[in-house]
Amino acid sequence: MRAGEVSPTELTEHYLERIERLDGRVGAYVTVTAELAREQAERAEAAALAARRDQGRGVGLGPLHGVPVPIKDLHQVAGVRCTFGSQAFADHVPAIDDHIAVRMRAAGTVLLGKTNTPEFGLPCYTENQLAPPARTPWDLERSAGGSSGGAAAAVSAGLAPLAHGSDGGGSIRIPASVCGLLGIKPSRGRVSAGPVLHDVSGLSTSGPLARTVADAAALLDVLAGPMSGDPYGAPSLPPGDSFLAAAGREPGAPLRVVALATAPVAGVQVHPECLAAHAAAIGLLRDLGHHVEEMALPADGRIRQAFEQVWSVMAVARPVPERDEKLLMPLTRHLRERGRRVSGTDFSEGLYVFRAFGQLIADSLLSTYDVILTPTLAQLPAPVGSLRVDADPAAEFDALAAFTPFTPLYNATGQPAVSVPLHWTDEGLPIGVMFGGRYGEDSLLISLAAQLEAARPWAHRRPALW
Repeated sequence: MRAGEVSPTELTEHYLERIERLDGRVGAYVTVTAELAREQAERAEAAALAARRDQGRGVGLGPLHGVPVPIKDLHQVAGVRCTFGSQAFADHVPAIDDHIAVRMRAAGTVLLGKTNTPEFGLPCYTENQLAPPARTPWDLERSAGGSSGGAAAAVSAGLAPLAHGSDGGGSIRIPASVCGLLGIKPSRGRVSAGPVLHDVSGLSTSGPLARTVADAAALLDVLAGPMSGDPYGAPSLPPGDSFLAAAGREPGAPLRVVALATAPVAGVQVHPECLAAHAAAIGLLRDLGHHVEEMALPADGRIRQAFEQVWSVMAVARPVPERDEKLLMPLTRHLRERGRRVSGTDFSEGLYVFRAFGQLIADSLLSTYDVILTPTLAQLPAPVGSLRVDADPAAEFDALAAFTPFTPLYNATGQPAVSVPLHWTDEGLPIGVMFGGRYGEDSLLISLAAQLEAARPWAHRRPALW
């Protein structure tokens, strides 16, 4: 687009046509903003033309100028319906932008629409009462995961080139794994959660979903950076550096990697295909010269208990009028009822457990190793509807914890983590592996992911839906 070979309007029309033709099969979008997208694309095209006229080659335009990027429907865009995946907010139209929308506007991106999400982003599937379920394009009988399932389905099905997601317990990395994408959960404070609906627990953050490491890194550059009112911030990059630049360089000296394959939740068995993906990643890392030590750590129920307590309180934090409580889904009502019973002391103790585990990992693992490798998920992509137990939401929550026992740890500690699509089953289902790093060292994970991508490329893989 900087060279004028493709225009923002052409690209926008390409994706709008694909959304109209294919989205009924994958359930990626809750709201499509075709008119707004065309207006933004026209403005982006005019700016690109002016830049070429003034500077010859479009110098000064950002790397995502004119690129269509949808926003997850847990995040507000002024004047655009934002449902939070809930019937209680089916007609909600915010008056102000979330900070991520401010940054994306400033970068010249084009809003295709709002992507599908479960109610308040609470479960790790994307099924609600407003839109069809989000499905992985690799097997339309299976869920796209959650809670950024719509964003992942959009990118994987070619209904967006890349997408914004958010992650409070794995909600970027889970859909990335089941949709064959690269997903980054940045360090806590890397991306602003303001100016409203701040997550006071620190669990949740925004991040990118993309088909390539470079695309994800470019979107993280757009999203990242301090904004007014932020309660905390991750360490800044060195002057002149960027996450996109990190995607173009080697991770440096051979890394020390600790590989953990046993689930941190007691009684959870990891599927053989997830273990095979993990083992293959170990082999690839060693082939690239990295030092990998395999280790088994005992399961510790404290993090699971603390997460459920804090997660329940955060479910109550969504302001739902009492008259609309009946519109909520069974799991949401269960978590809100439980959250109201959590005392201030229990909530504080849950947050303390998070901080204690962060310190434990920093002292016991990341003082010796540079990176932690685990499976992303414990199971194969789940059939649509199989993770929901409307008649017994408590049992459902237990099943969700067994499906994704690895991802919540990094939300609790605030460390960065990335799911990398390195493995496919013989039936063609994608299986991700996850890398976690020291707080603030997002760039190292991006460089490592790019090295793995170069060694074992995955972007050429496309589901039959393409």
